[in-house]
This record gives sequence, C-alpha cells and structure tokens, in this order.
Amino acid sequence: MSNSNMEEKFPRALWVRLIIYIAVGHLFAAFIYLLFEVGAK
Repeated sequence: MSNSNMEEKFPRALWVRLIIYIAVGHLFAAFIYLLFEVGAK
C-alpha cells in the first residue's frame, strides 16, 4: 500500500473538517465547564 492510496482514502477536506469539529467541540466543552465553574461560586 503506497502513500498515494492512503491520501485517496482520506482526502484533505475530510481531515480539515475533522480537525474543525474537534476544535469546536473542545471550545464548546470548555465554555460549558467555565460556565458551571463560575455558576458554582
């Protein structure tokens, strides 16, 4: 299996979308966590 085959299976757009989803998910989770931390005090 060569690198070109791997790149065809996983296009760059899919990786970009995956990274964006992970980043947004972490930001959303951090926002909710901070919201509860501030609300508890």
